[in-house]
Amino acid sequence: MARGKVQLKRIENATSRQVTFSKRKNGLLKKAYELSILCDAEVAVIIFSQKGTLFKFASIDQIQKTIDRYRKNAKQLHTDRIDVEQSKEFDMQQLRQESANMAKKIEMIEILQRKLLGQDLDSCSPEELHDIDNQLEISLSNIRARKTQLFKEQIEQLQAKERLLLMENARLTKQPLQQSTQSNQVVSYLSSCSKSSDIVETDLYIGLPQMRCL
Repeated sequence: MARGKVQLKRIENATSRQVTFSKRKNGLLKKAYELSILCDAEVAVIIFSQKGTLFKFASIDQIQKTIDRYRKNAKQLHTDRIDVEQSKEFDMQQLRQESANMAKKIEMIEILQRKLLGQDLDSCSPEELHDIDNQLEISLSNIRARKTQLFKEQIEQLQAKERLLLMENARLTKQPLQQSTQSNQVVSYLSSCSKSSDIVETDLYIGLPQMRCL
């Protein structure tokens, strides 16, 4: 018969609890021994019973060496974890500092923008007003230069379109003259044909074609 599931809770009966402890303790030590042999692993097991009796197993001669090795690795893991946490904290502080600096820059840009628009000038010193005036002059100079360049490009485009239209107009103006010349040639040709047909002599024959006399 299949074994039933054992509910994991404290066994209330002292005798049953002692029997279970003895069986499972022996099974645990046996598994630790098999693991060390099969996998060539360093294994150490320390068990204290409810009454404080010590049971232990070590795959090497002295269990203290395994304990020291564990403490050394645990200390290193703790140090590495602290280093990682400190690195994360440093990164977070750096990000907060960069965010604060960016917020200050945005605020200064907004203040300068309002001043360039002629707002919030009451708190400006004469030097600041002079600097704002210079910045506006430079901006206006750049805007005018760009505006002049755009106008120049538009004028060049319009001149190019004008040249194309003049060429097309000249072509269309010459085309009717050529058509008129061709028409005159056709009329002259038809007229000459008409004159030549007037001097052609025609005879009228009555009867079948084979009875014509040449």
